[in-house]
Amino acid sequence: MELEKFSYDNQIVRKFLIATVVWGIVGMTVGLWVALQLVYPQLNLGIDFTTYGRIRPVHTNAVIFAFVGNGIFMGVYYSLQRLCKTPMFSKMLSNIHFWGWQLIIVSAALTLPLGYTTGKEYAELEWPIDIMIALIWVVFGINMFGTIMKRRERHIYVAIWFYIATFLTVAMLHIVNSIALPVNFLKSYPVYAGVQDALVQWWYGHNAVAFFLTTPYLGLMYYFLPKAANRPVYSYQLSIVHFWALIFLYIWAGP
Repeated sequence: MELEKFSYDNQIVRKFLIATVVWGIVGMTVGLWVALQLVYPQLNLGIDFTTYGRIRPVHTNAVIFAFVGNGIFMGVYYSLQRLCKTPMFSKMLSNIHFWGWQLIIVSAALTLPLGYTTGKEYAELEWPIDIMIALIWVVFGINMFGTIMKRRERHIYVAIWFYIATFLTVAMLHIVNSIALPVNFLKSYPVYAGVQDALVQWWYGHNAVAFFLTTPYLGLMYYFLPKAANRPVYSYQLSIVHFWALIFLYIWAGP
C-alpha cells in the first residue's frame, strides 16, 4: 500500500504569529499612552490626532482585531489542518486573507486618528473598510470550508464546530450592524435610528465579545488542552451541550 505524503502550510501560521506579536506590542503601547493621558493630559501633545478621543479607538481596535484577531487566525490555521489531516484549501486564499487583514488594520490606524469614525464602539470604521472586512472574512470562510470539505479525517472534531460558528455569527453581526448610507468616501450614517440603532449596536458589541473574543478561543481550547493533558476530551456529550447552549443563548444576550 502506497503512503500518501502531504505537508501542512506552516508558513501562514508563522505570518499570523509574527503579526500577533507585532500588533500586540503596538496595541499595548497605545493603550499605555491612552491610560497615561488620563493622568497627564499634556501627553496628547496638543495635536488633534493624538487626543484621547481619537487614540482610544485605535487602542481598542488594535487589541481586539489586530492582536486577538491575528491570534485567532494563527490558531485556526494551525489546528484546522491537523484536525482535518490536510493542508489548507488554498495557499493563495490564505495569503489574501493575511495581507488583506493587515491592510484593514493599517487603514483603521490611519483613519481613526484623523477623525473618520461612525461613533459606534467596536464598529468605528467607515463603510469602505467595513466592506473590506466583509470580503476578507468571506475569503477566510471559503478557505476554511474548502479545507473541511477535503479533509482526510471523517469525524468533525468539536473545535471545528466553534470555528464554523465564529465565521457564521461574526459575518452576520458585522454585516447587520454595518449597514449604512454613504455620504461620501469616508462618511456614512447608519440605516437605523434611535433605540433601534442602540439595540443593533449593542447586539453587535456584546456578541463581538461572545463570538469573536470567546468562541474561537474555546475551539482552540478544545484542541490544545487535550494535547497538553495527553487525554481525550472528558465528555463528548458535555461538549455538545456546551456548544449549542452558547449558540442559542449567548447571541441574544446583547439587546
